[in-house]
Amino acid sequence: MKSVTLHRPIELGQTMVDINRFMESVFGESPFSRTQSELKGLYPSVDIHETNDAFHIEADLPGCDEKDIELTFDSGILTIQSKKEAESEKKDDGKNYIIRERQLDVFSRSFKLPENADSENISASFKNGLLSLTIKKRAEAQKRVISIGK
Repeated sequence: MKSVTLHRPIELGQTMVDINRFMESVFGESPFSRTQSELKGLYPSVDIHETNDAFHIEADLPGCDEKDIELTFDSGILTIQSKKEAESEKKDDGKNYIIRERQLDVFSRSFKLPENADSENISASFKNGLLSLTIKKRAEAQKRVISIGK
């Protein structure tokens, strides 16, 4: 494997999205189905690029605090997850909500790293809602030029 790939374990939620997509392709869009932009809002947008010595992942996490973000690495899978508690769970402010859509922000995104990724050499930074990860490549797996002796 040569690059970072999105890891999608079999989940009921994703299965339902796939079933809905199939049903919409056969019968047309349901008034109850989520639009593509709504589905995109469930997960943070990421950019992934590769350099000679590392893989770089940048994830947009607007509104998240660093303390809400958990990064894990297990069996070649890097997972970014967050759980932000509702404001009312933190304190009782006496507000009488008419509409409450921002109660709980929960997401999890996983990426399968290639074999040449160095799991012991992953660094992360978080600033202004942007999570930046750098995953170094193992030295023995990096590309090198071999000269031909005469």
